[in-house]
Amino acid sequence: MKVAVVGATGLVGTKMLQVLAERNFPVTELIPVASEKSVGKEVEYQGKKYKVVSMTDAIAAKPAVALFSAGGSTSLEWAPKFAAAGITVIDNSSAWRMDPAKPLVVPELNADILTATDKIIANPNCSTIQMVVALNPLHKKYGIKRLVVSTYQSVTGTGVKAVDQLMNERKGIQGEMAYKYPIDLNVIPQIDVFLDNGYTKEEMKMVNETKKIMRDETIRVTATTVRIPVMGGHSESVNVEFAQDFDLNEIRSLLSSAPGVVLVDDPANAQYPMPKDAHEKDEVFVGRLRRDESQPNTLNMWIVSDNLRKGAATNAVQIAEYLQQKGLLS
Repeated sequence: MKVAVVGATGLVGTKMLQVLAERNFPVTELIPVASEKSVGKEVEYQGKKYKVVSMTDAIAAKPAVALFSAGGSTSLEWAPKFAAAGITVIDNSSAWRMDPAKPLVVPELNADILTATDKIIANPNCSTIQMVVALNPLHKKYGIKRLVVSTYQSVTGTGVKAVDQLMNERKGIQGEMAYKYPIDLNVIPQIDVFLDNGYTKEEMKMVNETKKIMRDETIRVTATTVRIPVMGGHSESVNVEFAQDFDLNEIRSLLSSAPGVVLVDDPANAQYPMPKDAHEKDEVFVGRLRRDESQPNTLNMWIVSDNLRKGAATNAVQIAEYLQQKGLLS
């Protein structure tokens, strides 16, 4: 199977190549794609070197699937051109997520909506993905009424420039700034731009994407998203109000058996999920489970996942795997 990776030289694109290899996706020919200034550079995949090609050349090569991680404006311009050539696009940007005609997919939840006619498929926001994977089995059982989420997000979610800023600050080196403020020894309560309602785009992504993925517009969601000086994964404190009361042991049992979830919840032995433990893993880690004693039917939980893997690259590859297994790729 011919596979294109658009944005192959970026943080997520590089991770997509790694995940494709690790999961033994049946790649017969790899087509790495990047901006014009990167055309001709080489990327390595399974011990072989591949030359980066242009968008036009990639379309002409007719891959079955193209994994996009090149930003929203690039996706808006080029994904329809790939789709028009019969190529299935799995897009990691925010460009298509809230388009009612485009599926927004987390395979553990809603891959069943995909058909052979879906030529542009949206990969959700990283912070949304890990939350809904953990919440899905609980929503099925108890019915979620309201979510209050605060995120603690890794600098890798911003990109290489942010990683460099953090590392430079730790070494006392003046360098290019990805953020308006220092990130080392600091916390920045802004991810993406502010909107008219006082929330950031990242916060509203979590609100809107959660409802679409979980196929339930009645779920009320409010979010505060925060950047912290961490590499390896995003963390989330989530307060969940259910329609029905719950048993904590049953919650643990549901999470333990949920696809893609690992329960790490042993406070007596200081066992709980942390970004350093989720780093380079595909699962969503859940712990700190406890009843909210301030109101009925409400649970507090802590959710951690590697934002470059399950939050981006792995989720996209899992969508491709589903399409391939169901014979939906031409």
